[in-house]
Amino acid sequence: MPLADLPDAVAGGADRVLGGARLGQASPGLAPGWPVQAIAAPLLGKPDDSLQEIWRCDAACAAGESEGIRWRRAGNLLYGVIELAEADFSPTPVVSALQAASAEAYRRIFRLLDAQRLPNLWRVWNYLAGINQEVDGLERYRQFNIGRQDAFLEFRRGATGNVPAACALGVAEGPLSIAFMAGDTPAVPVENPRQVSAYNYPAEYGPRSPTFSRAALVYLPGQEILFISGTASIVGHRTVHPDDVVGQCRESLANVAAVVAEANRLARTTAYGLDELSYRVYVRQAEDFPLVRETLAGLIGDTVEIVYVQADICRHDLLLEIEAMASHTLETCA
Repeated sequence: MPLADLPDAVAGGADRVLGGARLGQASPGLAPGWPVQAIAAPLLGKPDDSLQEIWRCDAACAAGESEGIRWRRAGNLLYGVIELAEADFSPTPVVSALQAASAEAYRRIFRLLDAQRLPNLWRVWNYLAGINQEVDGLERYRQFNIGRQDAFLEFRRGATGNVPAACALGVAEGPLSIAFMAGDTPAVPVENPRQVSAYNYPAEYGPRSPTFSRAALVYLPGQEILFISGTASIVGHRTVHPDDVVGQCRESLANVAAVVAEANRLARTTAYGLDELSYRVYVRQAEDFPLVRETLAGLIGDTVEIVYVQADICRHDLLLEIEAMASHTLETCA
């Protein structure tokens, strides 16, 4: 079930599309029949204004809508998208609108997964406006982390250990947008020996730690998928190479390499390599894109699949973030 472009996916039958994402600033046009996460962030280095990414299945999908979540399911796998406007949530002296929206989005996700008997959240993509802005004395990313963790704890998912791979990026405007993939079996969480686990960050990074693992190995019939979370220039728990986009790019990829090495220790298939991953690279400042592209080409070659997106990163001193995924076939014994 690889990531495919739109024409190939539709040619294979629209009922076999699990869902996808639309990146870029182009007009959305007609909505397809599957859940799509619209990421209103500029693409970098592409002549087109937008890009469609599609998850395609081998069999027809069941579809539904639950509390504003559009979802599709294929066997033991579910993909869904929810968007919530912060304006629909009234802040209180102790709970911001973003915190309330984040908690409610994850509550709805967990209710859906419980109803579908697919309780294990595998991978999450989070996008919110003004991620680094401070409102009422607290950065908005930290408000999001509180709301997210509240829902995890309320639904007894726990906030450490077996938590999903995830990213959280900032866009200029728009609703809180969350896409997610879940299944009937737990993911195998993967951490990075070069970094403190995000869920164990010290209190200087906010009242609640981020709720995600550095990567996750997940299993479908005959298939193993490696999801690598948003990965940045952090060693231990501190940002390194401030104001140096090339240094941050090299350090971020070194962290990806460390995660891949740890995943290979846990994987059931042949080893994953940096040159086979599909990457999404978020760059804070568009003018840094040529340097980032040149640096990555020197490290992993210029034939790998990379989509570059301009977006804000979860810390104000981080200049880029890299996420990635790959899929291997599981060998079966006769």
